[in-house]
Amino acid sequence: MITENQLYINDLKSVMNEPLPWDKIDGSSVLITGANGLIASFFVDCLMYRNKTLNGNIEVFALCRNKEKSENRFKSYLDNNSFNLIIQDVCEPLNLNVKFDYIIHAASNAHPMAFAAYPVETMRANILGSINLLEYAKKYNPEKFLFVSSTEIYGRNNSGLNNGLKEEDCGYIDCANIRSAYPESKRASETLRVSYGKQYGINTVSVRPGYIYGPTIQDDNTRADAQFIKKAVDGENIVMKSAGNQLRSYCYVSDMVSAMLYVMLLGENGGAYNIANKNCAVTIREFAETAADIAGVKVVFENPGDIEKSGYSLIGNGVLDAGKLESLGWSAKVNLREGLKRTISIR
Repeated sequence: MITENQLYINDLKSVMNEPLPWDKIDGSSVLITGANGLIASFFVDCLMYRNKTLNGNIEVFALCRNKEKSENRFKSYLDNNSFNLIIQDVCEPLNLNVKFDYIIHAASNAHPMAFAAYPVETMRANILGSINLLEYAKKYNPEKFLFVSSTEIYGRNNSGLNNGLKEEDCGYIDCANIRSAYPESKRASETLRVSYGKQYGINTVSVRPGYIYGPTIQDDNTRADAQFIKKAVDGENIVMKSAGNQLRSYCYVSDMVSAMLYVMLLGENGGAYNIANKNCAVTIREFAETAADIAGVKVVFENPGDIEKSGYSLIGNGVLDAGKLESLGWSAKVNLREGLKRTISIR
């Protein structure tokens, strides 16, 4: 079980060591949607680790769609009174009567094959999911509503080629391309949460992650970096299906979750914050070569299939400027090589 791995425990400890106003979250109730996911599952583990080791007394509500999968992922918490598993589709209104102090909307398809095969479901999870959760927030007025957006909302954009994309940058997204189901619905959801905030007085924030990786990444994730990691863990050659020249901002999952906590506890009402490690802006090929070197395998090249190509991101520049986030006191701790070593070792 991942939560018993000492390297993983060390990652959880590193988040607990952040100089945050923990008193704001200790004793609170937190709803996390998409709790099985790469980012959200680590977030759940952090809160439960705080309860176990630092008497956080946080009531955690993990909302997941797949009962079997979620019970397996969180089986060590099922008998814990501070953990609540909610099985439902976020596209349906929440039939609950709990005043959550914090709501984190992280439920979304998040990999290329899902975008290509299920574009409607991708849009529904982001847009309808946001509406349902914001309606719930309108009723109960939580301390903060946090939406997990994406670097893809910047579209095709050359604004930050030299220093990284800032939160105010805007790029082109072809709304007639099926691949746009993901970035367009993330954009719409950001506008929804700002609109609900303005009209109904809800305290909302967004985070825009770069390319997040770590040991909580799921086997069915078809994103290129996820597949590189899977191959490395299995001791197989890493297969690249493009030249891999696109620049990306990578960030290890523990840094991602600590950043979310900074934004949740210290972020400006209505604000949006990029999450990226400024020392991990590399090409997709460099990411693959680093993983291959750690695992002692090679990088080989193949042509992609048609369905794979239809799910590919059209973004060439995916480098983010995280200066706004860093102004809150956050800084990334894990460099690319160390993060990949931990990921491969833990998995």
